[in-house]
Parts: sequence; structure tokens; C-alpha cells
Amino acid sequence: MSREIISTENAPSSPLYSQGVRAGSVIYVSGMVGIDPATGQPAGSSIQEQTQQALRNCEAVLHAGGSSLADVTLVTVLLAQPDDFAGMNEAFAEFFDSAPPARAVARLGPVLENILVSIMMTAHTES
Repeated sequence: MSREIISTENAPSSPLYSQGVRAGSVIYVSGMVGIDPATGQPAGSSIQEQTQQALRNCEAVLHAGGSSLADVTLVTVLLAQPDDFAGMNEAFAEFFDSAPPARAVARLGPVLENILVSIMMTAHTES
């Protein structure tokens, strides 16, 4: 099976990982944080703002790979502070208001300054 690297300027990037990888009909999106790619800064100080931005970043990677949020089957959310669960859910529901994908939520291991959330996704596409 071939492996295709997916990249976009519309999401944060690093030379240490690929933003996304397509393997057959599956797209894997790396952990996207709530950083605005235009400024390189956190999208805000609240969990809602950073969750929204992290989801927009994931969506940008999916689009670069020819997919969309409608194709997402699994989401993993990593929270810096477990107390932010309710606020994250509030923002998450704006993107997945009906027929949401499977999801897991855990604690973010490393301490990343001013980063409240990291979100990974798996999407299944037709091609």
C-alpha cells in the first residue's frame, strides 16, 4: 500500500512529523494544537478558542488530502487540563453536531506552554 504525505500551509507544521498521511483510503491527521497558522500563536486563551482552532487545523489537513470532517471516523482529544472537558465539548459540538465520530479524550502528556488541547483524527474516504 502506498503512503502519501499530506501538507498544507493552513495548519501548523513541524519538520518532526507529517501533518497528515494517506494510506489507501484512510487519512491520519497528526495532533493539531490550537495555534493559528497565520500568526504562529495560540488562537486564544480559552479551551473553546483553542479547540475550535485545532479542529479548523485538522479540517485544513483533511481538505489538503481531499477529505472533510464528514469522513472522520475517530477523533482523539488530548487536554492539558482535565477540567477543560466541558469547554472542549462545547466547541467540539459546533463541528460535529450530528452523527459524531467515535472519540477518546485523555490527558496531554508533555507540558506545552500556552497549549490547552491537541486533536488527532482518522478519516476514511472513497479513494
